[in-house]
Amino acid sequence: MATTELEITGVTHKLGPARHWWVRAFRFFREWPVVPLIILGLLVVCGAFAPWVAPKDPYAAILDERNRPPAWAPNGSTKYLIGSDQQGRDLLSRIVFGARISLILAALVISMSATIGTTLGLISGWFGGVVDEVIMRVVEAKLAIPLILIALVFVIVLGQSFALLVGLMAFWSWGGFARLVRGETLRLKTMDYVSLAKVAGASWPRILVKHIFPGVTNSILVLASLQVGGVILTEAILSFLGAGIAPPTPAWGSMIAEGRNFITTAWWIVFFPGMAIVLTVLGFNFMGDWLRDRLDPRLRQL
Repeated sequence: MATTELEITGVTHKLGPARHWWVRAFRFFREWPVVPLIILGLLVVCGAFAPWVAPKDPYAAILDERNRPPAWAPNGSTKYLIGSDQQGRDLLSRIVFGARISLILAALVISMSATIGTTLGLISGWFGGVVDEVIMRVVEAKLAIPLILIALVFVIVLGQSFALLVGLMAFWSWGGFARLVRGETLRLKTMDYVSLAKVAGASWPRILVKHIFPGVTNSILVLASLQVGGVILTEAILSFLGAGIAPPTPAWGSMIAEGRNFITTAWWIVFFPGMAIVLTVLGFNFMGDWLRDRLDPRLRQL
C-alpha cells in the first residue's frame, strides 16, 4: 500500500510541474478580469486619443472609394483596413470616434442617474412612510413607460440633440439606483452605529452622508458598472431608430442604421460597428460581475 502511495505521489509530482503553468494561468484569469480590462482599455484609449488613433478623418467622404471591402478581402485596400462605408468614409476611423461618443454619453448618463437615484433612495429609505410611497410609485410608473417610445416622441417634437438624449436616458436610468439604495438604507439604518449617531445628536443629513452612504458605495459602484453596457446598447438602439445621435456624427447605432441597406453587398459596414457594441457591453458586464464578487464578501469566490 505504501509503495502504491509512493508511486502515485511520484507520478503526481512528475506531472505537477507540467500542469502547473496552466493551473496558474486558469487561477489568474479566474481571479482577475484580464479580457474585460483589455477590451475596456482599448475602448478608453480609442475614446481619449481618437484624433491620434484614427488613421483618417471620420467625416471625409470619397465617393470613388465607397463600399470598399476590408484589406484582406478581394478588391480590398490597405488604405481602409476594415473597409469603407457607403459614402467612402473610413470605417475604422468612424468606429474609433464612435467609442468617444459612447464613453462620454455613458459617463454623463451614469453620473447623473447615480446622483439622482442615490439621493432619492437615501431619502426614501430613511424617512419611509408617505415619502417612501411617493418616490417608489414614481419609480414604478417610470418603469412602466418604455424609454424608446418617449425618446421617439421627444425627438419628433424637439428634434435630435445630444443634450436631449443624455437628459432622457439619465431620467429613465435613476430608478435602479433608487431602489437599490433604498433597500440598503432600510437595512443600515437599523445598525447599532446609526443608533449611536442618533443618540449623539447627529442630524439626519449628517447620518445619511457620514454613516449610511459609505455603506452603499460598493453597491452603487457595481450597479453603475453593470449599467454602462445597458446605456451604450440603448444609445445604439435609439440611434438605429433615428432618435439618438444625429448623423453624420459617428455613433455605432447610426452606423448600423446607415449600412443596413447594404448588408448583402457590404456586410462590413454593419458587422464591425455591431461587434464594437457587443464587445463593449460584454466587457462592462463582465467587469461588473467581477466587482460584485470582489466587493461583496458573501459572493466572493475563493
